[in-house]
Amino acid sequence: MNTPKELRYTKEHEWVQIDGNTVRIGITDFAQSELGDIVFVELPEVGDDIAADEPFGSVESVKTVSELYAPVSGKVVEVNADLDDSPEFVNESPYEKAWMIVVELSDVSQLDSLMTAEQYEEMINQD
Repeated sequence: MNTPKELRYTKEHEWVQIDGNTVRIGITDFAQSELGDIVFVELPEVGDDIAADEPFGSVESVKTVSELYAPVSGKVVEVNADLDDSPEFVNESPYEKAWMIVVELSDVSQLDSLMTAEQYEEMINQD
């Protein structure tokens, strides 16, 4: 399983790539492997506000539909439109091609609550 060390993670299995006051968000390799083949991704629109720990979209696999939970609060400034036509990117490339949204943070201090790669791996190995 791939858990890039430079990213931060949530207990709901989202990853966060920090770039100043913006973050790129997606779901982890572990999450996509648990879900199975992804067939549809629903994401917010550019300009939408999202709130930490609240759903911001969903992914549908052949097995189930799962909510995506916002790791941070802020405004959506970019959405990965490639996932409309190629939801399989979530399975094939969860960290590169399958990023989901970019969010401008409302408060940078909220990043302090995210897990390191080591903490995330420890959490999923306990399950």
